[in-house]
Amino acid sequence: MGIEGPFWRAIAVYRVASLAYAALFVLGAGGYARPVVSWTVIGVMAAWTVVTLVRYPATRRVPLLAADLLVTVACLLATPYAQGPAAAAAGVMPLTATWVAGPVLAYGVAGGRRAGAAAAAVMSAADLWLRGESGAGLASLQVNGAVLMFLAGVVVGHVARLAREAEERMRRAVLMEAAGRERERLARGIHDSVLQVLALVQRRGAEIGGEAAELGRLAGEQEAALRALVQAPPITRAPYLAPTGLRDRLRPAFAARGTRAGRGPGSAGRRRRPGRPGAESVLEPVPESAPDPRADPGADPGAEPYADLRDLLRPFGTARVTVSAPATPLPLPAATAREVAAAVGAALDNVVRHCPEGTRAWILAEEDDDAVVVTVRDEGPGIPDGRLEQAAREGRMGVARSIRGRVADLGGTAAIVSSPSGTEIEMSVPAVERA
Repeated sequence: MGIEGPFWRAIAVYRVASLAYAALFVLGAGGYARPVVSWTVIGVMAAWTVVTLVRYPATRRVPLLAADLLVTVACLLATPYAQGPAAAAAGVMPLTATWVAGPVLAYGVAGGRRAGAAAAAVMSAADLWLRGESGAGLASLQVNGAVLMFLAGVVVGHVARLAREAEERMRRAVLMEAAGRERERLARGIHDSVLQVLALVQRRGAEIGGEAAELGRLAGEQEAALRALVQAPPITRAPYLAPTGLRDRLRPAFAARGTRAGRGPGSAGRRRRPGRPGAESVLEPVPESAPDPRADPGADPGAEPYADLRDLLRPFGTARVTVSAPATPLPLPAATAREVAAAVGAALDNVVRHCPEGTRAWILAEEDDDAVVVTVRDEGPGIPDGRLEQAAREGRMGVARSIRGRVADLGGTAAIVSSPSGTEIEMSVPAVERA
């Protein structure tokens, strides 16, 4: 039942109170002109009230809602046969009184404000037709009841929808909090046992050498993977993953996690802004085979319009690829975030293809004023100047299209700076304006 429970209980109380109110009117009027018909209608109203008390909210199917509306309209249209023409001409309240608003409220709670407005339109049409048949002119028709039913249906439907959304947000928050607690509990246990053992095996294997060194290297890989798993915060949706082929090439090449710092050796701690003059990349262009994340079959077509870039960059982290991101989210439009992640994947693909085995790489994501900046740095050997121009003349446009082209299409800039000690690719895209 959830958050809707109080709404349905309020409707049940309203139906019972309205039924009692209508019965008191019939009793005070002596049964009107035809007491048998009047009390029969009251009996039908009482029986249907019991049905709604039992069936709502467990059953909210269309047949029950439609039957609720039809029974209420039928009881309303039976008013002239019970009260007689004199009462109708005198403008006496219909036999059903305020009981007719019950299905309007039920439609609003079950289907939202549009459903409530539709039910109010049906009931209002029946009420106005009934008053018109009694001889009332168009100018003298009383529309107060119709207006109140419209307001009730729309307002109750809107509030019920907001309540459901609030309940869903609360449920997600509780699940995320529970997931965070479980992650912390597991992290403590893993740190106290598994991680320490793996670190010991790695250290002892390196000291002994030979085959033990290979065993220590494998233990280091598992330690890095487990440490990244327990330290990464939980996310609410699946991140964009690098293409399968790229992951298969990255995992064997980058076997042990690098430093957690966001900069690698040889960078001298310098930051270069996009557009700053500098040498071109040491990385040769890759073929135009980097997949378009917008065509990713795993993408959720109903995903939220914004995504946290951190969640899309974390899957690139391996033992020799360090991903550094701020503690606060980096929101970008979902399509923009996927394009940036694809450009990062293309840069890492270049590292795998054209740098020596074991080359380390670093990914640094940060927000700089009104831009989100992602830097991919490696410690590769570098190539002579003009290599990219030569590759472009040969028809290989991987860097130009997979990295620069993607970033340019997003309204950003990409700066590629190279030296014999490594390469830095800095991509900057406009940030989301904070409220």
